[in-house]
Amino acid sequence: MNFERPTVRTGDGFDTFDLTVDVVVAPDLTSWQWKDEDEYAHVRRLGIVTDTEHQAVDAARDQALAMLEERSGPFADAAAWSAWRWNPTWPAPQLPRPTTAPQRVAPTDG
Repeated sequence: MNFERPTVRTGDGFDTFDLTVDVVVAPDLTSWQWKDEDEYAHVRRLGIVTDTEHQAVDAARDQALAMLEERSGPFADAAAWSAWRWNPTWPAPQLPRPTTAPQRVAPTDG
């Protein structure tokens, strides 16, 4: 499970921001562990993750672990997901052409 700020739609696509902490769950849902808690603590110290966001992450952690324990939400049908494979006949996604940055013109004395 990945913890991140809500995705925001922009004129060029989407902006996302990963909050560095994750929960890694075994495919059979029998175990889990936190990943990158040291990085999360560091971004907290730097103020990149605010106190309000930290409270939201704590609440989301509790909610996610409750769903895991209950086998609800995304964990309701783990067997189906563990057997899922990408269909090789599907075409590869295509990214849009990059937009070019506007030219910056140096000011002139005038």
